[in-house]
Amino acid sequence: MSSTPTVLFVCVHNAGRSQMAAGYLRHLAGDRVTVLSAGSAPGSQVNPVAVQAMAEEGIDISGAIPQLLTTGAVEESDVVVTMGCGDTCPVFPGKRYEDWQLDDPAGQDLTMVRGVRNEIRNRVTGLLAELLG
Repeated sequence: MSSTPTVLFVCVHNAGRSQMAAGYLRHLAGDRVTVLSAGSAPGSQVNPVAVQAMAEEGIDISGAIPQLLTTGAVEESDVVVTMGCGDTCPVFPGKRYEDWQLDDPAGQDLTMVRGVRNEIRNRVTGLLAELLG
């Protein structure tokens, strides 16, 4: 792993779970970790309820734009965290992969999205502790 690890968060639309996870890791790690996020079939915008839920935590993801997952993003990453993208996520030898089973916040209300957000926060905090140990 490089001196500044790179973490890629991937979900289908890159509009909810992966954006919230990237927001948390950027917020908590600062420049100690390079953070990427992408989707196998990116949406047109970040889920507004996810934006609202993260704003409650003091984290602004409103300017995020869903990105298409590329093999280059996977190649440059030390850790790839998938969240429901299934078999569409490319796998490269020597990379650390984690699959986080999280409910999809698409179309859900704020109460449900808060639960997903909280689970993501817990997992990101654990991952950060492992990376920077």
